[in-house]
Amino acid sequence: QVQLVESGGGLVQPGGSLRLSCAASGFSLVYYAIGWFRQAPGKEREGVSCINSSGGSTYYADSAKGRFTISRDNFNNMVYLQMNSLKPEDTAVYYCARATTQICGVVSTTGFGSWGQGTQVTVSS
Repeated sequence: QVQLVESGGGLVQPGGSLRLSCAASGFSLVYYAIGWFRQAPGKEREGVSCINSSGGSTYYADSAKGRFTISRDNFNNMVYLQMNSLKPEDTAVYYCARATTQICGVVSTTGFGSWGQGTQVTVSS
């Protein structure tokens, strides 16, 4: 059974940092790209970052460039999203998702078939 479980969310002040984790089980992580998405209230789910199966290629949305870093540990079936210099507009539920292929391609929800339950990130003073 494919399962993705996010953790690491919470309340942080503007300028702070959080590290999100995505624990994968039920499949071999080495064969799939993994993406991070977020959804704020009243907004569509958007792609934030993605990493291909080997970790050799990454994608970042413009809003994440220079602040977020995605990484993966295929041996331990984990994917991470390090988020620095957080802003109030980063407030959202963050999801990790398994791509249908080994590469990220276009990072939209249609290219990802398995999703975690999400973890809340709130950036507020």
